[in-house]
Amino acid sequence: MTVTATETAIDALEARIDIPAVTDALLGTWAGVRREAREMIKDPAFWRIEGQPIAEHRQRALEQTHLLVQHGASARANPVEYGGGDNQGGNLAGFEELVVADPSLQIKSGVQWGLFGSAILQLGTKPHHDEWLRDAAEMRLPGAFAMTETGHGSDVQSIATTATYDPDAQEFVIDTPFRGAWKDYLGNAGQHATAATVFAQLITNGVNYGVHCFFVPIRDESGEFLPGVGGEDDGPKGGLNGVDNGRLHFDGVRVPRANLLNRYGDVAADGTYSSPIASPGRRFFTMLGALVQGRVSLDGAATWGSALAMTIAVTYGNQRRQFDNGSGETYLLDYGRHQRRLMPRLATVYAQAFAHDELLQKFDAVFSGAADTDDNRQDLETLAAALKPLSTWNALDIVQEAREACGGAGFLAENRLTGLRSDLDVYVTFEGDNNVLLQLVGKRLLADYAKQFSGPPADVAKAVAGQTAGRIYHAAGLRRLGQAFTDLGSTARSVELGLRAEQQHDLLAGRVEQMIADVAAALRPASKLPPAEGAALFNQHQNDLLAAARAHGELLQWEAFTDAIERIDDADTRTVLTWLRDLFGLGLIEEHLEWHLIAGRLSTQRAAAVSSYIDRLCARLRNHAQDLVDAFAYEPEHVRAPIASGAERERQEEAARHYADLAASGRAPKKEPKPKK
Repeated sequence: MTVTATETAIDALEARIDIPAVTDALLGTWAGVRREAREMIKDPAFWRIEGQPIAEHRQRALEQTHLLVQHGASARANPVEYGGGDNQGGNLAGFEELVVADPSLQIKSGVQWGLFGSAILQLGTKPHHDEWLRDAAEMRLPGAFAMTETGHGSDVQSIATTATYDPDAQEFVIDTPFRGAWKDYLGNAGQHATAATVFAQLITNGVNYGVHCFFVPIRDESGEFLPGVGGEDDGPKGGLNGVDNGRLHFDGVRVPRANLLNRYGDVAADGTYSSPIASPGRRFFTMLGALVQGRVSLDGAATWGSALAMTIAVTYGNQRRQFDNGSGETYLLDYGRHQRRLMPRLATVYAQAFAHDELLQKFDAVFSGAADTDDNRQDLETLAAALKPLSTWNALDIVQEAREACGGAGFLAENRLTGLRSDLDVYVTFEGDNNVLLQLVGKRLLADYAKQFSGPPADVAKAVAGQTAGRIYHAAGLRRLGQAFTDLGSTARSVELGLRAEQQHDLLAGRVEQMIADVAAALRPASKLPPAEGAALFNQHQNDLLAAARAHGELLQWEAFTDAIERIDDADTRTVLTWLRDLFGLGLIEEHLEWHLIAGRLSTQRAAAVSSYIDRLCARLRNHAQDLVDAFAYEPEHVRAPIASGAERERQEEAARHYADLAASGRAPKKEPKPKK
């Protein structure tokens, strides 16, 4: 019989995790909503059918959105007066769980309620809510979110669609003046949407007041485009083919003045523009910030999709045997390389889950109004821009490695990993290209760094002195020299003792601080250069800035993991999770060992031992791997991968019985004798 990880932990007298407690920690603040959503999607009506033709998949996804309405899962974020629950964080938590049912359903519902409906709610005012919010929530008004253009994706400020006000008719005239201005890649636009929230340059009285959002009907009841509206289907995609992505264009389409979603900018009957936010730049970023939930939810969905992949791969690795070691075939997860492939990635999923819950708390605090300040909104936007790139990039790496770790079985569609990899692919580029998002984070870090030097002279002097002292300290190799002296004994043991939580944090945080300081120093001349030369200088250091922003996001994940451990009461569980956190932290340090060596943060002896200690951690955690993925709390109806269903264990047991019976019968053939030398 296959030995499970739980049993081997007992046999080795090792600490074991309290699985229900870890599940509660992973599910986070809105665990109740997550469990409710998981119970709902046990219904096969929500499941993706592998290999389903595109037209059927689209129809199925549409029908599934109506099922969500029936289950009360479509309006959690809406105000109570519109049939909602005013539950901002819970709304996203429930939405994220749909990724294990069918990512196409998740994204289609996200377009309908997280983008189209949210634009009405967040950018509109009460008349708009009264007219459209309930219908959107209950799928009587399927919609598209028409922001991205063929010619402009992440650069929303430069979109070319115009909405020109006609004071005589009191209407806005929507136009896409050239092909590159077509709205593109829009979920629901290819087939099902009857209206769209269209982002366009608002022009009135000859003045362009920048990007605003308009409610624009696009199809009639029979599904035909309305006069002046045109479009086409985007066709098959690399994934998410249950979502009907399409293109839209407008030729003199007129909508009433009241169709301007006017929370942040309005136009009077005579064409006079007004806004509660005087600064055009601040107004633009405030409007976009009102829609940050897309990035927040993608961070969570990518994380839970990765958790599903880890559940499949670890479970299979705990049951599949390969190659005889002299006492029978070996479990895949007993091989050091297999542990190295899966355990660090499992640690990453844990770090992401804990960091995501903190992001979700910040989102809820802002959007519920409990802590809706400009500073908190900026922090939320920066946090979402830091975490979404990491989790979506990591998802592709994690799912692909899980697929490879399952061999040919992982390539079968029935085991879900190939479909999951395809569907998650686009997460890295929608709701903001990851590199663009990290640039936003980097600029915020530079701004915060500059604030150190904008206070009273005494404080500035102190900050400069501290920075200089830090550079001298590390550049002289003093810390490295001290480490080398300490490491004369057992280097591996010194790593274990010397790179615990405090030292990991020092290395991870110190790298962020140093990288930002170096970029800031390099960009300091830009303020005195002509714009073009300043932009060229920035471009020279863009990669360094993005690397610093990524390191900042990784530090946030490590800190969230550490905070989560401190909230665990059970001592054995804390021990195992600390090993897992150390694996995550040391993995980040190993990835950038060259930087730590050059900067003098690590001795060569200790740097050389980091990888071997990671191997030791992987081996130490091997006996807990099944417990750690079981804590994700996915049930068979969620996993739906035959290789993680126990079928492999049954095959292994059948094979063992066959050979045992054959040996007992005396009919087993003898092995070919070795040739004589």
